Amino acid sequence: MAYCSNCGEKLPKDALFCPKCGTKTKKGVQTKASAASEEFRETLDKMGQELEKAFTVAAKEIQEAFQTARENIQKSLYKEPISCPNCGEKNPNDATFCFKCGTKMKSE
Repeated sequence: MAYCSNCGEKLPKDALFCPKCGTKTKKGVQTKASAASEEFRETLDKMGQELEKAFTVAAKEIQEAFQTARENIQKSLYKEPISCPNCGEKNPNDATFCFKCGTKMKSE
């Protein structure tokens, strides 16, 4: 008859862990049995590492997207004005008609 080395509880014949306190039995040590909490901890560690990798990639992609958006906004704000083919007045780059004489602007 085997007893738990930690709490003295009588152990079932093929026990890998004490049913009372959860201590690994001699047989559990010999078979390298892992407790559910150990497996859970390992799984959480792996998951944490994968999440860290994913967040690092996402942060880089978001930073690149903001940089591209910033550049696009700058380009749209600072477009060169276009001159009216009739009167020469400078008009906004996206103008369809000249705001001074009403002439249709050349389309690109």
